[in-house]
Amino acid sequence: MKDQNSHFNQLVEEVRRSPLRPEVTTEEVPAPLRLAPYSLAIAAEVLEGEDDLSNGRLVLLYDPEFVETWQGNIRLVTFTKARIEPDLAQDPMLTQVGWTWLLDCLRYRDVEALALSGTVTRTSSESFGDLDNHPLPGTIEIRASWTVTNNLGLHVASWADLLCQAAGLQPLPPGMARIKKTH
Repeated sequence: MKDQNSHFNQLVEEVRRSPLRPEVTTEEVPAPLRLAPYSLAIAAEVLEGEDDLSNGRLVLLYDPEFVETWQGNIRLVTFTKARIEPDLAQDPMLTQVGWTWLLDCLRYRDVEALALSGTVTRTSSESFGDLDNHPLPGTIEIRASWTVTNNLGLHVASWADLLCQAAGLQPLPPGMARIKKTH
């Protein structure tokens, strides 16, 4: 049991040291208790000033035993949500685009997501009456889970990259870092 706890603590440290973009702020939040013997949850948001451009949650699940449905024993469960412009919310291809964002973020960090699965949801509202001239923003929600075989920190960074992508921030070229505004 001590070795298992020690291994989980190493995983937690790897999550905490993940190379995230400066636009992403994170905090640890209560983790679900029944999904695996060990778990850690992180809430994150991408802010521009006071505006929340996107937010999400990442849950690290660890089971010392091999889990058949996971095809391993370390799994990430993620949720990403962002506001989108009204015309984009109406686009029937948006869900496929959202899934492609996830795949691109994993590819960018050169990590393998084993047993990858998930859903993409788009929502839109329509205004009527006196509000008819005020288009309402929509949302995109990307839920995904996958098994991690190595480089946990880069998997977490891929999810944070997805938060930025959903927020409308352009991917950074390899080797380039964005400087965070201080005012």
